[in-house]
Order: sequence, then structure tokens, then C-alpha cells
Amino acid sequence: MSINITSFKAYDIRGQIPNELNPDIAYRIGNAAVEFLGAKTMVLGRDIRLSSGEFADAVAAGMREAGADVLDIGLGGTEMVYFATGDLQADGGIMVTASHNPADYNGLKLVRREARPISGDTGLAEIRKIAERDSRLTAEAAGARKEIDISQRYIERLLSFVDLPSLSRLRIVTNAGNGGAGLTLDKLEPHLPFEFIKVHHEPDGTFPNGVPNPMHEENRESTIDAIRRNKADFGIAWDGDFDRCFFFDENGRFIEGYYMVGLLAQTQLPRDPGSAIVYDPRLTWSTIEIVKQFGGRPVQSKSGHSFMKEVMRREDALYGGEMSAHHYFRDFFYCDSGMIPWLLVAELVATGDATLSELVDDRMEKFPASGEINRKVSDAGKAIKVIRDRYAADAVAIDETDGVSLEFDQWRFNLRSSNTEPVIRLNVESRGDAALMREKTGEILGLLEGMG
Repeated sequence: MSINITSFKAYDIRGQIPNELNPDIAYRIGNAAVEFLGAKTMVLGRDIRLSSGEFADAVAAGMREAGADVLDIGLGGTEMVYFATGDLQADGGIMVTASHNPADYNGLKLVRREARPISGDTGLAEIRKIAERDSRLTAEAAGARKEIDISQRYIERLLSFVDLPSLSRLRIVTNAGNGGAGLTLDKLEPHLPFEFIKVHHEPDGTFPNGVPNPMHEENRESTIDAIRRNKADFGIAWDGDFDRCFFFDENGRFIEGYYMVGLLAQTQLPRDPGSAIVYDPRLTWSTIEIVKQFGGRPVQSKSGHSFMKEVMRREDALYGGEMSAHHYFRDFFYCDSGMIPWLLVAELVATGDATLSELVDDRMEKFPASGEINRKVSDAGKAIKVIRDRYAADAVAIDETDGVSLEFDQWRFNLRSSNTEPVIRLNVESRGDAALMREKTGEILGLLEGMG
């Protein structure tokens, strides 16, 4: 029977159970992905949500009926599917996850060979059409489902990013949010000299401490409290499928992802001077300055993982970072990881003479930023045009890579519509003038009032 599937988004598939996503739809998508890719082998992983086992079974059945062997890596994070797809040279991979969505949601993230992303304009729309139609691909011989343990090679790859003998003892607070990050942390722990204070560590798909999303301020308190009580060197928190990680300094202060992009670029460039570093247009000045200072080549990309990965590969970039806490690495199949960034920061703190706060304070003072502010508007395109027209005459540079970025001598802003929500997103920064940044932020928000 032909159906309409509404859970396809710009970068992945995500929906409420059972109306937007259910085992039948999951089966169809697994089958359609194999047909679209012409796949013989597909990696399959799942997160800790209570429904993820059932959905993984349905996806596997759809892929097997289409004739593909399913390499089932089991419970873990999205980056593990990226790694396994590349490392095992599979034709594609599917991760069953809804990341930081509410507990009654689930979803699928799809990649093709070499862990290249499949998004709306690179195949996701075609897979939706195939999944919605009546026919299903039925091979003469069904594929097999094989359980594959990639943990040793995956952990080895993560640890290859740091110089283990140089590391000294640190006390680090880790908050897995009852998601999947704790499982990987436990495998890393025996190889590291660090003391971990583990918060909400055990995987629990009922999310007893709330859905793991450190972007929400109320979800940060447990991490902040643990850092202060234990006098930790810094803290980390992850979302549910740990493809993003968020940092807190030794004082418990949450560090905006923007400032971590420059810091991580700084850790990577000595490995390959002159390499490209990819950044997104929302907040840029600090990153550009650091990349140039350390001998790199800053390259801008549209926000979003599929765009970032495309530019990463095109430029053979060493590292790429978004202020949304997605960090991409050439030696991790150009994919984002929530584990590699904190290992690099730990190495920086352990081998240097500066605390994490000292490593980012000058950046925050030199380029104060608003952080991302969301507003609902009835017509995002019209709102962006109104703001663009208001400021364009005085701008020294205008860039429309992603929404619109307008640059002035002492401040700049980016205004863009969300790819995943009916909102418009504003980011403002200045050159060392926090009062100017706040003034201009309020000014633009005032102009957006009434556009809802």
C-alpha cells in the first residue's frame, strides 16, 4: 500500500511514534535505502531509546529482504555508525536515533559508502519516494544479519588523536544524560590517566533526568554542580547519540560552542600546517583569526553536517567545527565526533599550563557573542529580507552563504532560517565591545517583533 511518510527532515528522518514513525515505515526505509544505494552490505546501529531495538529489527528486515547483508554493531552512538561504515568499507549505514528529541520520538540517520551523508538533496528525497510506494525490493536471496564488534578499532581510532604518554592526571566531570556516551567512556577509561566523575552515566531510555540536551540551560545544572563540588578541571556533557559534546570550564561556566571551534583548530593545525579549517557563517571572526594565527586556511561552509562534510572533503580539511557543537575530523572519515573533541581539550589542559577558562577567556573578551537566539516568524524569507535591507547600506561586507551575514567595522551578524524548525536564528558578535553586541542584538530582535 502506498503511504505518505512525514518524518523525513532536511538531514535525517525523525518523528513521533507511531503516527510519524513506526516499524512498518522503518522497514520500508531500510528496504528503500538498499535499493537506492545498490548496497550489498549495510551497517546498522541504534541508540538507547526503548523503541530503538524494535526499529532496528524492522530496518534490518527491510535491508535483508532487499538482499543486503546487515552488519549490526549494536548499541552506541551515531559516530560509531560513521566509523564502522568507513572502516568496514560497507556500502552504507543506518543509525536508529532521535538524538535529543522527546522520549516518544525516534528516527534514522543514513550514510552511503565512506560515511558520506545522505540528506535531502543527496538522496533522502529519493529514498522517501521509494519507501512511500507500493512495491518493495525483494532479492532472490535475503541478506544475513551479522553482529559485529567494532569497539576495539573504534577506541583505537579515538585514542590516536592524542599523545597518550604525554597525558597527566585530570579530574573530569562527564554527563552522559543517560544516553549512549557512558558506554564509550567506560571503554576509553582504562587507557587514560584521568579521574572521571560520572553524572547520569547509565544508559536509560526512560530518560529519568530529562532528555539529554545540554543546549537547554536546565539540563546543565547537574554538570555545573558536580564540577564545583569536586573541583574538577573541566566538564563535558553530551546529547543522546553523542555526536555533539558541550564543555564547561573549571568554574562550571558553560562555554559557547563558537569558542571551542577556534580552540580545537589550534590543537589540530600543528599536525598539518597550512591545512584548511572549515567553519560555519554564524559566528566567524574569532575562528578566522586563530586559524590564520596558527598557519591554517579558513574556509567557510553553509551550516549543517551534510554541507560541512562536503566542504571538508573538497578542501581535504583537517578539521571543521560548527558553533552548534558538531566537530568534524579528516582522520575520522571527515565526520563529526562527540568523543574526539574532549580528548583533544584534555590533552591541551594536561600538557599545558593553562586552565580551560584561561584558554577561552581572551577569545570571549575579544569577540563577545550573543549566542544563538531563536524567534518564530510567519515568513522567514521576508524577515531576512527586511533585516538585510535595513542594514545593507552601512555594511562593509554582505555574505549569503547561509541566510544573510552582514559585516561592519566593529560588529557583524548572521540571520538564517532553521533547516529543522519553523524559526529564524540570530547570531551577533563584536570586536571587543560587549555593550555594542548587546545593543545591536536588541535592535535586531526589536525589528523582528511583530513578524511572528
